[in-house]
Amino acid sequence: MMNSQILLATSTSSKGPAKKKSALLPMAAGCIAGGIEATCVWPMEYIKTQLQLQSNVQKKPLPYTGVISGLSYTVNTTGFFSLYRGLAPTLIGSIPKAGIRFGLNAVIKDNLRDKDGKLTLGKNFVAGLGAGVSEALIIVAPVETVKTKCIELNKSFLSGMKYIIQTEGVSGIYKGVTATALKQGSNMGLRFMWFNKYKEIITKDGEKKMTPLMGLFGGMSAGCFSTLGNNPFDVIKTRLQGTNASKYASTYDCFQQILRNEGVSAFYVGVVPRMGRVVPGQGIIFMSFETIQQTLEQFQFFQ
Repeated sequence: MMNSQILLATSTSSKGPAKKKSALLPMAAGCIAGGIEATCVWPMEYIKTQLQLQSNVQKKPLPYTGVISGLSYTVNTTGFFSLYRGLAPTLIGSIPKAGIRFGLNAVIKDNLRDKDGKLTLGKNFVAGLGAGVSEALIIVAPVETVKTKCIELNKSFLSGMKYIIQTEGVSGIYKGVTATALKQGSNMGLRFMWFNKYKEIITKDGEKKMTPLMGLFGGMSAGCFSTLGNNPFDVIKTRLQGTNASKYASTYDCFQQILRNEGVSAFYVGVVPRMGRVVPGQGIIFMSFETIQQTLEQFQFFQ
């Protein structure tokens, strides 16, 4: 009789709201996963940024037009390690950025769950959006500005930072902050919405564990979905953070000028190299995050 009562209580409690976990757990797993992902896919980000900085009306075109030709040209002219120029500010930012992203996403999701612990697609999007905008304002905007200048001017991290402060002042580090928040917010909203629904289906709502291969595929598909959905924001952000940013009065003016002078297709310039970086990158970061989080849970860290 007593055993049946215990079994009934266990069964009933499993249908209730999920127990809230410490935000430190996903934050720590996110920090480690962010560093791994940034290092692995940086060469694709380097080429993508170069292509997006190239305007159709610019007098001196780049000596390459695609990913493969860009990688080949860069390695042949300035060496393999030049593909990692601009990585330092991004790596410095990627570790806390991913920590904020995964940690805050977990906190917002916990506060949006219904009485049964469930989340709709819309709530998953809002949780990702909130995490994305927050990381954009705290980390992404200044780091992306320095990164873009480093790549465009072929400078090191410190030289790029010095150049921005000398020519534009400290406020220059936050160039394109609105476009960055729009890009990062929509990016994370779409990405987490997709991945969380995928995880719910593939693990049968938590009944099965997420394997590394499942995490890899889920992250890659989420990266593809988000890239196609918000590449125009990425192009606008990159233009506003480049050395020619002064010709744009605002985020909206940048959008209008690109549309008027270069057409709709300009908003998808760099989408192939971006997908070449984002798709495997998100596969790596979600796979790493899920694996690291499971390991930390197993050893009862941050419980």
